[in-house]
Amino acid sequence: MKKLLVLISLVAGFLKAGAQDIPLNKGWKLAVGDSAQWASPAFNDQHWQSVDVFKNWEQEGHPNYDGFGWYRIHVVIPSSLKEKAFLKDSVRINLGSVDDNDEVYLNGKLIGKFGGKTGDIKTGGFYGPRTYTIAANNPAILWDKENVLAVRIFDTGGDGGIYGTNFSIAIADVMDQVSVDNEADFNYGDRNSLSKSIKLVTTNHYNYKGKLAFKVTDPETNTVLYEKTNDATFTTGKPFTYTFEIARLEKKSYNITYTFTDEKSGKTLVKTETSPYILTPYPSAKPKINGADVFGARPGNPFLYLIPATGQKPLTYKAQGLPEGLKLDAATGIVTGVVTQKGNYPVTFTVSNRLGSKTKAFTIIIGDKIGLTPALGWNSWNAWGLSVDDKKVRVSAKAMADRLSAHGWAYVNIDDGWEAEKRLPDGKIAANSKFPDMKGLTDYVHGLGLRMGIYSSPGPRTCGGFLGSWQHEDQDAQTYGDWGIDYLKYDWCSYSEIIPHPDLAGLKKPYEVMRGSLDKINRDIMYSLCQYGWGNVWEWGASVGGNSWRTTGDIQDNWRSLSSIGFNQDKAAPFSQPGNFNDPDMLVVGKVGWGPSLHNTHLTYDEQYTHISLWSLLSSPLLIGCDMGQLDKFTLNLLTNDEVLAIDQDALGKGASQYVKKDDYQIWVKDLKDGSKAIGLFNLSDKYQTISLDKNDPALKDYTKFRDVWQQKYIVTTGKTFSAKVAPHGVLLVKVEK
Repeated sequence: MKKLLVLISLVAGFLKAGAQDIPLNKGWKLAVGDSAQWASPAFNDQHWQSVDVFKNWEQEGHPNYDGFGWYRIHVVIPSSLKEKAFLKDSVRINLGSVDDNDEVYLNGKLIGKFGGKTGDIKTGGFYGPRTYTIAANNPAILWDKENVLAVRIFDTGGDGGIYGTNFSIAIADVMDQVSVDNEADFNYGDRNSLSKSIKLVTTNHYNYKGKLAFKVTDPETNTVLYEKTNDATFTTGKPFTYTFEIARLEKKSYNITYTFTDEKSGKTLVKTETSPYILTPYPSAKPKINGADVFGARPGNPFLYLIPATGQKPLTYKAQGLPEGLKLDAATGIVTGVVTQKGNYPVTFTVSNRLGSKTKAFTIIIGDKIGLTPALGWNSWNAWGLSVDDKKVRVSAKAMADRLSAHGWAYVNIDDGWEAEKRLPDGKIAANSKFPDMKGLTDYVHGLGLRMGIYSSPGPRTCGGFLGSWQHEDQDAQTYGDWGIDYLKYDWCSYSEIIPHPDLAGLKKPYEVMRGSLDKINRDIMYSLCQYGWGNVWEWGASVGGNSWRTTGDIQDNWRSLSSIGFNQDKAAPFSQPGNFNDPDMLVVGKVGWGPSLHNTHLTYDEQYTHISLWSLLSSPLLIGCDMGQLDKFTLNLLTNDEVLAIDQDALGKGASQYVKKDDYQIWVKDLKDGSKAIGLFNLSDKYQTISLDKNDPALKDYTKFRDVWQQKYIVTTGKTFSAKVAPHGVLLVKVEK
């Protein structure tokens, strides 16, 4: 389920609970359904379900439920909140994340509302953090008495409810409208130095004057490496800028803390981030062929493959053994044509430049299966949401061609938001004004040697409220074929209106229908099922013709979301095979934001290494979700490690098994086609820890070579155990060989 991520708040900056806040993490009750009586403070909710708002309502016993639900909590709001506050005029209510739209009532009075295109919270999906601010003298507040806070939710699909960590009531603070803008990229200097500029900004006309403390800490030893305090003044439109440089860093992440203390109020604001570190060696100037060892296509359908190769340009490409009907452009490395005869065709690719040449054995399989390895590409949603347009897609395609295609990245996928408001008179779907020429856009992408993806829903409407494919499946599939589409993401969304409570047959049906429609056209279209893991889709996704299937709800760019999704794929892993892969959702590295405003991912750099490592071990589709036009040095390095990508693209197609599961660490093991294994040692704790595995353990027995895949170098190990010190939320990814 894709949802429009929106932050609605009358205050900006940091909305975390402080010392004077009233926590609202416990005491909530839930009822699914809808009744106007549930807003009333007099309503008896004694028999409602007690719930944990760290979890969505699906996790609290309401699987597959979409529609209305209400949350209620009883809380005393003491007048001492005002007495201890520097500012005393407004009350702030933090409600975690709302999924999707909401109305908020305090003692029966409506105090806030968000979502819905026409005032009706049933329309549109506006998922995201929610904070409401009301006047302290609002008569809805009963000071020093019990208050009833009631939240009416409408969920458009997928996960639903209110959930997260930030639930509290507080007096609006002088620091609420202050933030540390650290969105600038780090600059990399000589000898592993880093520099950056950050800003203290505010939307408040208050003149802030105080101290900015800057500190760098080594999380492994807790040693303070550097600290400095500076005078800082700023107000609306006049930020305070601080520039720093950290010299001679090791290849690991450090904690950077910015603390501003306002002189007049005594209030403080703290922001932390971690420093990036580069592990992937830069590609050699000598030619090297990357990517998977196998590629599948169906007989009689158009064939497109770009040989992924690095090395100093210009490169020259050759191919021996191409099946009849295919041709290679020696200057671009693009293979095109049509093969009519089924079969396995062994091919030898050769790439040359002035420094030498490199060959690679490759197999083209013409048969009934496509997508023999997981898709590598980009999807517009996690960056642009519904604000995607033709220009953004072209920028992304050009960036992929220039910077990523040499490593095997190939798909450029448009998500929701491309569809016209109405179908054409003959029933055909059309693109809206943001995409004036979808065929021309697809031709542009194909001209770069890349493949084009699109999005729809089996319901009448998509998650974003645009046209779905309901009762137009044949027409839409033909239109996609006419445009030259290579990938379809098919998202459940409003199909719940057709079948509100589907059984297993009901879950399968819409995907079987579109599969039949896709089979009628003369084009290979990768088929991505998106229905959030309902009905253990990994057990039947292949049987309805899916090349991949979502195993989970939507991912967010934080550790809680990443870890809860990634480390709970063990049940699905055994069902991964060539042509059919589990999809734990798209990547949240780089600059994301769900459009149109973007921010640097909230994952730490260690968490981003974990993200790519785990998804590769799982044989998951790797679909970049960031702004491709702003690929910073770290993100580019993260996405271009050919040895890591080779683990994801391994022709055996197996998903890793959850080999060791402890409270604070896990070990995942993946068998590879050449007889070696890829092993991920993951630290789930907030501190450095040593993770060990006995060399006589079946996972390691008879293996003598240990290769650090991210650094692309062999590790010297002695003794009876293989041990590694792993960073908080970090990983050591190794390949073991005999």
